[in-house]
Amino acid sequence: MPPATRALLIANVAVFLLQSTGGGFLEEWFALWPLGHGFQAWQLVSYGFLHGGIAHIFFNMFALYMFGGDIERLFGSRYFLTYYFVCVVSAAIFQLLVTGWIGVPAGPTIGASGAVYGLLLAFGMYFPRRMVMLIIPPIPMQARTFVILFGALELVFGVTGTADGVAHFAHLGGMAGGWLVIQYRRRGFPFRRR
Repeated sequence: MPPATRALLIANVAVFLLQSTGGGFLEEWFALWPLGHGFQAWQLVSYGFLHGGIAHIFFNMFALYMFGGDIERLFGSRYFLTYYFVCVVSAAIFQLLVTGWIGVPAGPTIGASGAVYGLLLAFGMYFPRRMVMLIIPPIPMQARTFVILFGALELVFGVTGTADGVAHFAHLGGMAGGWLVIQYRRRGFPFRRR
């Protein structure tokens, strides 16, 4: 496993273990709180290391393990970390903007899911024909189909309010930030050279 992916896995698990014994202290200071309800600038990054339970961290870290190594080998460790944290921050900004705009009740956002969705996008764009397997139900599909399906589901769930308590717009924001970084890397829209 490449070093940056390994370091992110270790950091997330270590913070989760601290969080489990902290009695809510870490969430109070480091979760992403809405503007005007305890928001601090560092929360744009720190929320991405907190998780809401065993299943939450398991699926995020499983996805980081599955997709992060290939993306890190492709990008290099430094660019991979830049990509990962741009996805974390763009997910946070998107979540704050959308929930503030539609007036969702003030509550914290936690988890690395925005970055994970950014990794999914990168994997689907750079390895579109590689086969991946859904866990439930176990259906094999090409990576690009997998990414399109997950992105579409997040949009539908976010707009309809399905699966309340899940930061669907943060997931989409992570994908949007990842798409911009990939376009920058490829010199595609909106970064074309003149």
